[in-house]
Amino acid sequence: MAKMVLGIIGGSGFYDMDGLERVEEIDLNTPFGKPSGPYYRGNFGDAEAVFLARHDKGHRILPTEINFRANIHGMKQLGVECLVSVSTAGSMKEHIKPGDLVVPNQFIDRTFKRPQTFFGDGVVAHVSLADPVCPLLARDLATAARSVGAMIHEGGTYLCIEGPQFSTRAESNLYRSWGVDVISMTAMQEARLAREAELCYATLVLVTDYDCWHESVSAVDIGEILRVMSLNVATAQKAVALLARSLGARGGGCTCATALKDAVITDRAMIPPKRRAELELLIGKYL
Repeated sequence: MAKMVLGIIGGSGFYDMDGLERVEEIDLNTPFGKPSGPYYRGNFGDAEAVFLARHDKGHRILPTEINFRANIHGMKQLGVECLVSVSTAGSMKEHIKPGDLVVPNQFIDRTFKRPQTFFGDGVVAHVSLADPVCPLLARDLATAARSVGAMIHEGGTYLCIEGPQFSTRAESNLYRSWGVDVISMTAMQEARLAREAELCYATLVLVTDYDCWHESVSAVDIGEILRVMSLNVATAQKAVALLARSLGARGGGCTCATALKDAVITDRAMIPPKRRAELELLIGKYL
């Protein structure tokens, strides 16, 4: 059995992938436009991986401006089967400290300006998002992070806000009352689209601050965020590299690869030819 190809989307501070060997830079077009930047395909030993910087080199793309659909479709075009995205985030709980890592298993979406699906324009599909993270990939990711010495929290809820501004104090305290664990601006759309693309998906969160609810901080300090981020990016890179090597020929046990099996409810004869062509990579096997 061929080894699974790991896709990695790097977030703030995570602009390249240390240890990736025999690297090939790939510029792609997708039916949904251009991705954030070039993909970098290479190897960790005999394990293949594909890396993309979510905000492009130099951090030039706002969370709202990211072409999430192109980013995920590009991963699919390159044969990725498992996708890990890395995000920085604020902690909404005392025991999740700056410098810790989190592998959440739930999301709450507070974004409102972003495309959420590959579908529409003549094609209707409804995938299940009850459990938006692949439990096997999340387990393997947490194990890898723990193995490289990270303080890791497994499970929890990631609140995704529109940004680019951080929360008001009133918002921060409201979100705390919801019981969320971390707050950030990017992973929700990736989770949604990865499910539609039938990819196993998990996210690794680098906790940089306590948002603005905590009594120890007067406000979110971007300088402090960058300082803490620089400390745990190296740990996150080691964890992701170890994950790539350990995936091996893992197979079975999750339903991510068949998420669209019964999801497309549009009469096949009424799917517009242009949309059929655009969605071929995603739904062609079901048509």
